[in-house]
Amino acid sequence: MNLHLSIGPLVSLIAGILILVMPRLLNTIVAVYLIIIGLLGLFGR
Repeated sequence: MNLHLSIGPLVSLIAGILILVMPRLLNTIVAVYLIIIGLLGLFGR
């Protein structure tokens, strides 16, 4: 069995679980996610 996970869906899953557990983290999680996606977009993978 070969399991392949990419980073995007994994980060989204973890962020979703954290938001469900602690809704006050929503702003921080969204901000960090957007910064990371922006940096990856600017500098490539």
